[in-house]
Amino acid sequence: MIFFRSFFLSSVTCGLLLSSFHASADNFEQCKTRLTQQAVEKGIDEQTATDVISRLRYQPRVIELDRSQPEFVQTFPGYFSKRVTDWRVQKGQAMYEKHRELLNALNDRFGIPPHYLLAFWGLETNFGAYKGKMPVLDSLATLACDERRSAYFTDELLVAIELLIRESLPQDAMIGSWAGAMGHTQFMPSAYAHYAIDGDGDGNINLWDSEPDALSSAANFLAGLGWKPGFRWGREIILPEQFDYRLSGYAQRRTVTEWNALGVKKASGEALGNADIEGYVLVPAGHNGPAFLAYHNFRVIMRWNNSEFYAISVGHLADRIAGAAGLHAPLPDLPAYSRNDIIALQNRLNALGYDVGVADGIIGPATRQGIRAYQMANDMVADGFPGLALMENVGVTLSPSSSS
Repeated sequence: MIFFRSFFLSSVTCGLLLSSFHASADNFEQCKTRLTQQAVEKGIDEQTATDVISRLRYQPRVIELDRSQPEFVQTFPGYFSKRVTDWRVQKGQAMYEKHRELLNALNDRFGIPPHYLLAFWGLETNFGAYKGKMPVLDSLATLACDERRSAYFTDELLVAIELLIRESLPQDAMIGSWAGAMGHTQFMPSAYAHYAIDGDGDGNINLWDSEPDALSSAANFLAGLGWKPGFRWGREIILPEQFDYRLSGYAQRRTVTEWNALGVKKASGEALGNADIEGYVLVPAGHNGPAFLAYHNFRVIMRWNNSEFYAISVGHLADRIAGAAGLHAPLPDLPAYSRNDIIALQNRLNALGYDVGVADGIIGPATRQGIRAYQMANDMVADGFPGLALMENVGVTLSPSSSS
């Protein structure tokens, strides 16, 4: 009986999914008519627009990925250790030898040191080993015909079609991520259109097959985002004992001179020194993990990918490729919190009077601020981090799926 009920429910679920798919596919065909009209209004030749858009196919997997939420909340040690690896360091150094002349020329032209370009390349596609498997135009069209972010992806699709024409790209060869990012450096079509340049001198721009095009375009992109030549991304630091963790975060920017006066040191233990450069303190794994001082170029990296974890990983990987040592402070052993763990924490903080907003399972600025306020009121280190001691203190029992 249980088997029959499970089978029945599975059959109903599959039926609903299939009905939803067919309905979406039908809407997609209608949407393609709209997209063709918008392409023509944008100045794309009508016959070309019709030919390209008529070949587009609905991709239900794209919608699934767009809606999916991870079961676990990524902690900094888990994120960082999977991205800054000895293999990426060694491969980056090998790629520097391969492209030494080009990379040095790009540094002269744009002010972007080679090791940063290599770090982006390594994190985005493993130096071109994995550029995605989804048909870009299909993915963009599927998202353009979806209500959630239709306007944005419609614009990206139309730009992608213009690129197809401008660069004489085969439609079937435009393969990338489910969200439409393309090539060695995973440019969205708008970034491709504005910043991609010919790096190998063949008169075309191809970010899939030309490594010189991809590296040159990445340098142009970073320069366009506001990279300051001659300055580093940031650095690992040692915070003084009894450091006031309320001074961490972007809102608490200070000059290097001011941080030096507060007792902040380089990871080597040397004095930070004096400079008018502004930076802010980051403690992505709490007070038991490494600390960083982030400068202007760190924010530029975040304009490529709006994630502090990503920006730290790019910066440190770049340093390692250039010959620097690994982290001075060890990464703490933290559990992989489930989203339900974080939702439970947020609900408890709200109930205790520390407003963190809607319990969504995301450790954002409001949640960190609420954690810090709770820690201060309970004589804990106010680093804004949901460590195990905090979870226990507020009465959150970790779900069985959480693991160390």
